Amino acid sequence: MNVALWIATGLLVVAFVIAGGGKLLMPKEKIAATGDASRWVEDFSPGALKAIGALELLGVMGLILPAALDIAPVLVPLAAIGLAMIMVGAVITRIRRHEFKFVGGNLVLLAVAGFVAWGRLRPPSFPR
Repeated sequence: MNVALWIATGLLVVAFVIAGGGKLLMPKEKIAATGDASRWVEDFSPGALKAIGALELLGVMGLILPAALDIAPVLVPLAAIGLAMIMVGAVITRIRRHEFKFVGGNLVLLAVAGFVAWGRLRPPSFPR
């Protein structure tokens, strides 16, 4: 189970480093120009996009650092729950914008984050 949780965590890390880093580093107009999947940024201010990106990167740090440093490992499932809540917001935004063909990716990330949260809340979450 621990290996599956680390693989799922790795998938979340890759996805959210790319997504969060892009939101922090690229201007809103450039993000919107990357394709149909990124048109949702039109609904948000540049500051809100930067905040979302920062929250995604904080979630990534919360997935890795507490487990790697063995300091407050309870933060790992909390970070996963936070990323799941970001994905709930993404699904709501997609549905509101009638972008149904892109909801699947958000639901997959939501499910993976939920799996990590569930798995890491179960004692002992980090076997020695």
